[in-house]
Amino acid sequence: MELIQQNPDIHAYLASDEVIDHWHPLVQETADGLWSATGDAYSYAKAAFEFVRDVIPHSADSGDPRVSWRASDVLGTRNGICYAKSHALVALLRAQGIPAGLCYQRLTLGEDRSSGHAVHGLVAVRLPGAERWSRVDPRGNKPGVDARFTLEQEQLAFPVRPEQGEFDHPELYAAAHPAVLKALRESADRTALWRNLPTAL
Repeated sequence: MELIQQNPDIHAYLASDEVIDHWHPLVQETADGLWSATGDAYSYAKAAFEFVRDVIPHSADSGDPRVSWRASDVLGTRNGICYAKSHALVALLRAQGIPAGLCYQRLTLGEDRSSGHAVHGLVAVRLPGAERWSRVDPRGNKPGVDARFTLEQEQLAFPVRPEQGEFDHPELYAAAHPAVLKALRESADRTALWRNLPTAL
């Protein structure tokens, strides 16, 4: 799928803010440690993706009731849902000068459309010299989910099923979508967050 930059300026996808706080010492420390073990942009991006995917559990899988949304908090608590984990990965990529943004899907909450829909968050990365953005999903693998860092042939956690009312949003956001941020900030715990998940953007 061809992603559409919400902001035409590539530098917007390197910026920091309250959510993508890649200036934070913990983000910098984590990024520096991963970079020192890799040394080039592709290897670093892959290592950062696998770190967020594998080392930080998705709170629905772990049962952690805490709600994190800042990238630094996700790294500090080792906890978050898809949006939060995406914020952490974008921050780690931007910390080493790799443009990254946030993108979203509309997915079913269960097996089919009768369960309702919710917005799912993932990441797009553009490595130096690349002509296009590539989507990756750091949600975290589990039985039935096998997301990987593959830039040519994307392998996401949840390929969309149009027959179930699922679709990919083509927009690539430089900052977290307001609907996502509202749900995260206004939920006292993961149970409340599940009730507040946005169904649309």
